[in-house]
Amino acid sequence: MRQHKDSCGIAGMYNVADAAHKIYLSLHALQHRGQESAGIVTSVFDEARGRKVMPSHKGAGLVLDVFEDATIFETTLLGRSGIGHNRYSTSGASNNATNIQPFRVHYRDGNLALAHNGNISNAREIRNSFIERGTLFSSTSDSELILHLIAQSTRRKQIDKIVDAVSQLEGAFSLVILTDNELIAVRDPNGFRPLALGRLKGTSAQDSGYCVASETCAFDLIGASYMRDIEPGEVLVIDDHGCASEDFHSIHLACNNGVSQCVFEYVYFSRPDSKIFGEMVDKVRRKLGKELAHDAPVPRVGPEDQRPIVISVPDSSNTATLGYVSECEKLGNRCRYEIGLIRNHYVGRTFIAPGQAAREQRVRTKFNTVEGVLKDRIVVMVDDSIVRGTTARQLVRMVRAAGAREIHFRVSSPPVVSPCFYGMDFPTHNELLANRFEGDIDAMAAWLEVDSLAYLSIDGMMRAVRAANTSDLGYCNACFSRNYPVPVEHAALKDENEL
Repeated sequence: MRQHKDSCGIAGMYNVADAAHKIYLSLHALQHRGQESAGIVTSVFDEARGRKVMPSHKGAGLVLDVFEDATIFETTLLGRSGIGHNRYSTSGASNNATNIQPFRVHYRDGNLALAHNGNISNAREIRNSFIERGTLFSSTSDSELILHLIAQSTRRKQIDKIVDAVSQLEGAFSLVILTDNELIAVRDPNGFRPLALGRLKGTSAQDSGYCVASETCAFDLIGASYMRDIEPGEVLVIDDHGCASEDFHSIHLACNNGVSQCVFEYVYFSRPDSKIFGEMVDKVRRKLGKELAHDAPVPRVGPEDQRPIVISVPDSSNTATLGYVSECEKLGNRCRYEIGLIRNHYVGRTFIAPGQAAREQRVRTKFNTVEGVLKDRIVVMVDDSIVRGTTARQLVRMVRAAGAREIHFRVSSPPVVSPCFYGMDFPTHNELLANRFEGDIDAMAAWLEVDSLAYLSIDGMMRAVRAANTSDLGYCNACFSRNYPVPVEHAALKDENEL
């Protein structure tokens, strides 16, 4: 059986006025990271019980729908600290309400809530060990395993139990953990998924709040300033003492496999206005487009009126297309940028929508062509990636129906050839377009119904990422290279190939 995998958006606040509302705004900014469900948990002192409690509100759907009733923030989600989560999952887990995060428990050390972005690659081994001990599970999410590891740790202090738990995990995990007195941010030693620390200034040091989020675009919406990334392998404890002294307690996990930040975050997943892994996504994507212009320029044509037009598949390929066009012009390959596809922003990402039928159904409602731009033109379409190819082929047919004379497809990343076991919901090996045609570009072009098809090389992609980013940390490109930086359970690989 294929394991359920989540790659989501997470946010946390500590010592912040109207914490739940700010988390709500942050989740709204992170909506692109998951559209199946959303949830918020806060921490507040309950006078009647004489202790802190953690009220929660979560449900299926978009953030705006889940929190449609504004009174929730006035009557339920009280307190100055909390965490939130947006989720998407693989097919099969999307309709299971028990998988909606954040998860919360009350155990011998008090209250604890957790939100997770990523995928635990040794989850099967951990789950089986719990099953043998008779542990009961309330969800099918790998994230619940972290709670069990914390609760069953033999360490004395709560923070030591958390460190003990996350030290047993392999794979991708960016976490926000809420306790009765702390907000804890954790990033796995490989640093697969992004996680950033921000600050909301108050009138005094004691009233200065701090926030954590998957991407910095969440900070922009609430007026927070970016401080730094949570480091790979860092367990950062944000509490009253740290807020007062502006000196937080930080613990670092052992790093056995090196740092391998996810390149696909730059290629597709993160918003262009976010800073992740120390650099703006927009800057990296422009570099990807420029490298693509060297690997696969626009076709050369004759008269000026036959100059190719270049269109992007909006929105994630917009900035790569701008870089591609500017570099093609610089290299003497005449072309012009045009807007030939219009995106309907009220329809969710087809990549995220669970189930192939749902993806295909959404393409027509998600995009429309501009016939006056495309008719009788040589069109170069630039996209950030091709996974299954279903969306690309439908878009090509739409552009052809709008009257394009020729269609040349350019991709600002290499062919996707491997599933991801670190939190990206990629299809199985045999579903990937490149594998269905055994890497034959001409055969893939024929299936896509284009006049030519070309990809950015792996070397070109890595040159672009490193040229734009001053960080000397490593990157994971396993989905393009089959080079997995962290061992993946053999059974999981077998299941992926057999599905």
